[in-house]
Amino acid sequence: MRSCLYECRVMHQRFAPTAHRFVYNIFYFAIDLDELGALPRKLALFSVNRRNAYSFREDDFLPTGEAVHNATVETGAGPSTLLRAGRWRPDGRSSGLPLWVPHLRPWSGPTSTSGGLKERVVAYLGERGVDLAEGRVVLVTLPRVFGYPFNPVSFYFCYDREDNPVAALAEVTNTFREMKTYFLGPGTLGTGWLEKTRGETFHLRIPKHFYVSPYSDVDVAFDFNLSPPGPRLSAQIDDYTGGQRTLTSSVTGTRRGLTGARLAWWTLKYPLITVRIITLIHWQALLLRLKRTPWFAKAARAGDQSDLYRPHASIAASAPSDPT
Repeated sequence: MRSCLYECRVMHQRFAPTAHRFVYNIFYFAIDLDELGALPRKLALFSVNRRNAYSFREDDFLPTGEAVHNATVETGAGPSTLLRAGRWRPDGRSSGLPLWVPHLRPWSGPTSTSGGLKERVVAYLGERGVDLAEGRVVLVTLPRVFGYPFNPVSFYFCYDREDNPVAALAEVTNTFREMKTYFLGPGTLGTGWLEKTRGETFHLRIPKHFYVSPYSDVDVAFDFNLSPPGPRLSAQIDDYTGGQRTLTSSVTGTRRGLTGARLAWWTLKYPLITVRIITLIHWQALLLRLKRTPWFAKAARAGDQSDLYRPHASIAASAPSDPT
């Protein structure tokens, strides 16, 4: 199988306004979506769209048939998301942030595809000028674990028919269960620089406009560096306020075979991993609070949270704020 597991080290380090760092170990599935039908026959603990110890629910990912909250302008890679609101110039620069901007085109609404996850990914990329016909998609994520779903971020690595990487998606989920997808197109692919990686890396700096943490404002920039998975997995997401890096987060891991025996062992080694992740998030938030780190409520800038799925009640009725 092309699908596999990665045993990973997750690191978060905050530089400002309060220094804070933590590291923990987890594991991820890397699932070739063409193999979804075959995996349950090989893994007793894994099911697709059914209950099990590990339950992969296709509707948990990329819900493109649903409405997009505070939808703005889409482009080939998304950096000028707020161009219509007058916040980003066509050259892709604002507040000193260099951003790659492809040609602009009006957004025509959410993809109406209601089929399987692979079909939704293909349609999503097709709307952005990437032909994934006869290509494949590898999703690095966690399924539901004993029924409990939570992924701070899932990565989709997309390959053309000749197995060349052509695009990546970073699907970020916050603790309010809102989701936002960041698209890294062919123009973001360049020489890799992440630690212990070689070859090509998808790189994009883009305004976040999404509430991920009460200790980070919604208008900072995400800086993505995602290397297509191989013997190792390497992904890094930094936060920038103007030209200052305020936070770095990374996931690095080693490929392991996806077998029933290993999955059973890692179920014991990493018990209730999705529950552990959400618990650790709240624990670290408490530690930051004890350090008197400045914070803000989710509803404080409701209108600036845009292009997301499944909005929380605190912002569901909001309209984009006046850019002036």
